[in-house]
Amino acid sequence: MNTIAIFDIGKTNKKFFLLNEQYKIVLERSVQFAETVDEDGFACDDVHELSDWIHRSINEIASLTEFTLRAINFSAYGASFVHIDEQGKPVTPLYNYLKPFSEELKQQFYHAHGDEKVLSLITASPVLGNLNSGMQLYRLKYEHPDVYARIRYSLHLPQYISYLITGKKYAEITSIGCHTMLWNFTKNSYHDWVYAEGIDQKFPPVFPSEQTIETVIAGKKIKCGVGLHDSSAALIPYLACFSEPFILLSTGTWCISLNPFNDEPLHAKELEQDCLCYIGYHGNPVKAARLFAGNEHEQQVKILAAHFKTAVDHYQTIVFVPALSEKIHNNGYAPITETGLHASAFSARKLDDFSTYEEAYHQLVYDIIQQQKLSTSLVLSSKKIPRIFVDGGFAKNPVYMHMLAAAFPAMEVFAASVSQATAIGAALAIHAEWNTQPIPGDMVELKYYTVTQ
Repeated sequence: MNTIAIFDIGKTNKKFFLLNEQYKIVLERSVQFAETVDEDGFACDDVHELSDWIHRSINEIASLTEFTLRAINFSAYGASFVHIDEQGKPVTPLYNYLKPFSEELKQQFYHAHGDEKVLSLITASPVLGNLNSGMQLYRLKYEHPDVYARIRYSLHLPQYISYLITGKKYAEITSIGCHTMLWNFTKNSYHDWVYAEGIDQKFPPVFPSEQTIETVIAGKKIKCGVGLHDSSAALIPYLACFSEPFILLSTGTWCISLNPFNDEPLHAKELEQDCLCYIGYHGNPVKAARLFAGNEHEQQVKILAAHFKTAVDHYQTIVFVPALSEKIHNNGYAPITETGLHASAFSARKLDDFSTYEEAYHQLVYDIIQQQKLSTSLVLSSKKIPRIFVDGGFAKNPVYMHMLAAAFPAMEVFAASVSQATAIGAALAIHAEWNTQPIPGDMVELKYYTVTQ
């Protein structure tokens, strides 16, 4: 059986999969590692333990006689560099992107390189401190110049994992183009500040996301990809299966609206409302807007459970009640303004106004949907987008899905699911390099929601 191995590295779970030519999972492994700390005592992933696990996993895959390994690719979370020296060894911890960024250093950066709003627009990157991975290198240069001097190459995490297998050092566009503050979206090159600081000298050449490097594992030639940023990889199965334009609303702690069919420049007003651009694996910009809606939902259902004396997960038993939805809609609450992106209207409501949990929960979801409508609308363009695909946790929530369909009556709204979308996307990115079969059309499962349903 011809297979591809995919390493999918998340913040919590580190996984590898073997997929057959029909993109079905035939083998799966998942591990979690205890975090370590950096020199300041801030928690971070253990790059040495991760590296050892990658090597052990490759040896396991190579020993399997029932599968023929044709290719390997990688996906991993973004905004994370592994800095290696001349010998290819990590010289720093794998810094956590949540680590606070010095306000003094931030002011120094913008004093030297220009207005932060202008820089953010050009690089399609909201100001996010260490979540802008370019700023991690800037921090090292000025706070730890001795360490910075030892760095030969800085590899984003997916490309570091590829390097562990191939020994080849490359950069890759989906990792460079995910709110890193590094890339000039207008000129399609690194931003001027990167050259002015000499940071470009720490980056290897950019390698095409859909091409592979031939490497030898256990005496066999294997095609090896250079890896992708996980959010970009998760979009690929949808691009492979659907030719009509769509928005993918990826829901979890953050609800991210992704529009790969919007090539309009980012505006300052959009940036202020947590809108940004990714770069897709073909090098095209993907406009994205993010909303902290999953977190809002998680906090509010705890409050509801305490007030109505139910289990925290009681919301999972709630079915959509059209009459309740209509009653809430007709109450004529004040429309959500732009500030509504930061907290839903529900946080200011009095729970004593609701006679049942069911009524209160419908109101909570309604208020979240008003925010979601505003957030998703930021990535709509002058081109007609006929469909919204919703994946993740809210796709399984009938109250959310029906209300979302009502919020976008001119669009078809689907709950969508792809098993292990990130891993499948990383495999699809290099499909032509290893797979002689056509891409299956049934990878995405859909459930249609209408306003009248």
